[in-house]
Amino acid sequence: MSVQQTAGPDPYFPANGDPRYRVHRYELALDYRPAPNRLSGTARLNAIAGRSPLAEFQLNLADFRIGRIRVDGKAAHYTHRGGRLRVRPAKPVRAGAAFTVEVQWSGNPKPVHSPWGGIGWEELEDGALVASQPVGSPSWYPCNDRPADKAAYQISVTTPSAYAVVAGGRLLTRTAKASTTTWVYEQAAPTSSYLVGLSIGKYQTVLLGDPGLGGVPQSGHLPARLLPEFSRDFARQPAMMELFEDLFGPYPFGEYAVVVTDEELDVPVEAQGLSLFGANHVDGARGSERLIAHELAHQWFGNSVSIADWRHIWLNEGLAKYAEWLWSERSGGRPAHQLAGVAHRKLSALPQDLLLSDPGRKLMFDDRLYERGGLTVHAVRCALGDEAFFRMLRGWTALHRGGAVTTSVFTAHVARYAAEPLDGLFTAWLYETALPAPPAPAVRLPARPSYPPTTTDPARVRGE
Repeated sequence: MSVQQTAGPDPYFPANGDPRYRVHRYELALDYRPAPNRLSGTARLNAIAGRSPLAEFQLNLADFRIGRIRVDGKAAHYTHRGGRLRVRPAKPVRAGAAFTVEVQWSGNPKPVHSPWGGIGWEELEDGALVASQPVGSPSWYPCNDRPADKAAYQISVTTPSAYAVVAGGRLLTRTAKASTTTWVYEQAAPTSSYLVGLSIGKYQTVLLGDPGLGGVPQSGHLPARLLPEFSRDFARQPAMMELFEDLFGPYPFGEYAVVVTDEELDVPVEAQGLSLFGANHVDGARGSERLIAHELAHQWFGNSVSIADWRHIWLNEGLAKYAEWLWSERSGGRPAHQLAGVAHRKLSALPQDLLLSDPGRKLMFDDRLYERGGLTVHAVRCALGDEAFFRMLRGWTALHRGGAVTTSVFTAHVARYAAEPLDGLFTAWLYETALPAPPAPAVRLPARPSYPPTTTDPARVRGE
């Protein structure tokens, strides 16, 4: 595992996160009442100070009422303004020392402001969901909100028993008391704060496929009315999982869940071990299958192998975009090279002002970043050839599992699999704005049994 921590604040979001310490475990105990949209919680953070003593440190938390804050069991002084919770322990934390922080908070959660509108905790017509990329986590819990500060999580949520709670990770217990139920989830794998997913709603749970011995358990959580369409749209996800494990290496987490909310979402959202879709992404005609592939691929690219800061977001989105093309290629659709050609023609008609290696906050979610990112991965595939390319990808996910990386770490990794230097390729695609010529044709994947079967077998999606 590798963790590439940046020394200072994230250049795109300097108010978020504190590089002077790191958290290795969060324990969140939440109580949520949907009707009044009322959230109260207690967080316990187990953290380690950096190379200097901590006379004070910062957490990010939106506009909630603070009950108390303790550091190592002792009351701490704090100020709370503009989403920054500045904590001053009774006694400075020694350099390199382990310490604990306990925070109690309550209020009405709502999305935090961002250049893309409100993000984070979203109150639904009947329930709630969290979609935090990139800086929405403080909308519901106190955190060191930087993507490279990855930690294990235990999340306990108490809510009225009519509602199901879905979070990324393994469901440890579900305990009913009178009119409420408490759900406890554990995510042991290192997780970035923005990738802590949560959904609360009236869902039916179904199992996707039969994982068998050693397979990945996959579940869907959705309104019962959407089950017929969901059964067709997600029937090929187990085959996607099988293909991606073949191409990218073992699935990095213990399980994978998808949630379909009963409302429309602009785009699906990935979380660790969990993806969130809107009802508009379920049509019974596999109209969003490329998005199902994209979100699943993020479990390897973005979630297990995370970015050190937001300048490197193309590593998440470019590799997930390319996974869409690989799924198409392997499932009887258009080959990746043809899809790369479509993307290149699209980009050639658009402004050439995006620097993939450092797009800036304004362009970090621009459609061009996704398409150019996919093209860059395709250019690498063309340069390496299939055998070396897929060895490179499996090596990447294995070497950096649970860690955080940068663009330069990726280019150095790729170079180890190349027969000749790729400096020119990376300069053109990553460090210049002009669109390079289309990558030369690549050989198609070696012939293997096709993924998936050409007919849908709805029986592979069964109710629990």
